[in-house]
Amino acid sequence: MLRHNVEERATEIGAYIIEHNATVRKAAKHFHISKSTVHKDVAERLAKINPQLHKQVKAVLEYNKSQRHIRGGLATRRKFKRTQGNK
Repeated sequence: MLRHNVEERATEIGAYIIEHNATVRKAAKHFHISKSTVHKDVAERLAKINPQLHKQVKAVLEYNKSQRHIRGGLATRRKFKRTQGNK
């Protein structure tokens, strides 16, 4: 889907992350690229291309990082409830 140049791809990924409050994993899945590519695009390349957008993306990713332990706990809870229901 994203076969443009690197600057365009980084900008599109950054806009997607902001618009959808997306995680790196969600953005990678949406654009059919690896998580490491998304991370490199938004952490390194976007800072040079568009510092303002980079700042916004960084804020979203920091928020997602601060919430991941909660999401992980909820996922574990759902899994536990599923396995307990099968006994």
